[in-house]
Amino acid sequence: MTERRLDYQERRAAEALGRGPDARSTDIASGGGVPAWLSRSLAYCTRCGAELAPATLPEENRERLACAACGFITYVNPRLVVTTLPVTDAGELVLLRRGIEPAYGAWAQPGGFLEVDETVAEGAVRETLEETGLVVQPGELVGIYSRLEAAVVVLVFEARIVGGTARATPEALEVRAFAADELPWDDIGFKTSWWAIHDWVRLRHPEVLLPEAFRGREEY
Repeated sequence: MTERRLDYQERRAAEALGRGPDARSTDIASGGGVPAWLSRSLAYCTRCGAELAPATLPEENRERLACAACGFITYVNPRLVVTTLPVTDAGELVLLRRGIEPAYGAWAQPGGFLEVDETVAEGAVRETLEETGLVVQPGELVGIYSRLEAAVVVLVFEARIVGGTARATPEALEVRAFAADELPWDDIGFKTSWWAIHDWVRLRHPEVLLPEAFRGREEY
């Protein structure tokens, strides 16, 4: 398959639209290719076992990891992270204090990588239950957040708590409900989490004064 190359006017029209609100959670420019840490794990062709190398191919419009031996192209796509913002009946937001790296000891919303054999909603429910002990029903999509450094796209749903009991787990040192004006802004572990919580507060509690910039501790 040959990808159609955009002409100059098409590229300018697309660039004029900007990177979108999901770019708020990344600190690097678009178009930088596969992150170096990820490239190191993709050294060999999955079809024939020969070494992969970055190459500019006539049928592609960007550099790809290609196999010189068999011609197979390894396409590298971001991983999908599904998360929830569980809300109590009192309108408080449930967060967890992470018990694993990255961001050990920092606050974040529950969530994790989507499995290949489950839907987005199923993954969000499973990850929340595993990490917090809470059964939730995902509702409105709060936002989508890109983190190019980590090669992830994070989906964040507001969720209603419908069962279970909040408890510490191997992945959570603590599970706690926060009022919208008492959130731990200075100790949130990921910029994607910071922006998701920021957007939720702005949506549900517009009277609350929000911090102007991320002050947490982004791990990568």
